Amino acid sequence: MKTFILRTLCLVFFLAPLAAAQDVIPLYPGTPPGFTQENYPEKQYFSKSWNTEVVANVTNPTLTVFKPSAELNNGTAMVICPGGGFMALSITTEGTDAAKYLAAKGVTTFVLKYRLAHTGEEATEEFAALFADRKKFQETVGNVIPLSIADGLAAVTYVRKHASDWGVSPDRVGIMGFSAGGTVAAGVAFRYAPDGRPAFVAVIYGAAGRLLDVPVPSDAPPMFIAAATDDNLGLAPDSVALYEKWTSAHKPAELHMYEKGAHGFGMRKQNLPTDHWIERFTDWLELLGWLKK
Repeated sequence: MKTFILRTLCLVFFLAPLAAAQDVIPLYPGTPPGFTQENYPEKQYFSKSWNTEVVANVTNPTLTVFKPSAELNNGTAMVICPGGGFMALSITTEGTDAAKYLAAKGVTTFVLKYRLAHTGEEATEEFAALFADRKKFQETVGNVIPLSIADGLAAVTYVRKHASDWGVSPDRVGIMGFSAGGTVAAGVAFRYAPDGRPAFVAVIYGAAGRLLDVPVPSDAPPMFIAAATDDNLGLAPDSVALYEKWTSAHKPAELHMYEKGAHGFGMRKQNLPTDHWIERFTDWLELLGWLKK
């Protein structure tokens, strides 16, 4: 009997932080602004082609909160935007895994499910087929990209506005994005309003595209950029161009271009230097004082 009670208590203590980490907050109180498509059902499943858990058909954006312990909480927060070509979200390797890692460093993290293009039975396979035809791909995702960036802007603004609810400072809220999520994060870096200014921005193998034609804000936040030269989607030059644009405007930036790692390395382990990019990122956060209480 004592053994059973002990095991039960251990299970409760083990599950408690996991339950606390799963608070899900709707980003908007009602219908997201600017959204006119039908409210098709969101779904989550394991994608064999991407070898990871994905989310598709997001129409109502949410923030999933991962809170550090009270002892570790350093007052810094971060919105994390998974990638997936605006057709899916690589929710584990570019979302929850990074969120848990950073929460263990004392950062309160918020995984953003931003709006996506409508897809059918298998979003990742649709993406592979469409991406081969760039014109058709742009026709499919072109209308949703501004909405996705709007969700990123709204997410940073929301966390700043409600910062005291999680014991963080509104002036210590940053944003990170991977791939398409990197486009969202970069969009926030270029287009924020004063009440939604991120304290720092991280763009991980993101596509900059037309954002490179937008002027760098006069009070632009520091930016961390990481990518692999052998990016199989051909996005490596965007990381270099984004770094050059930031530094040409005399804004702080750090760039890590790995020789190998391909696209989508995220929190995957490949026995390559890209396995340690997040350690370099936390080094950078430490350098800027964001990990200090």
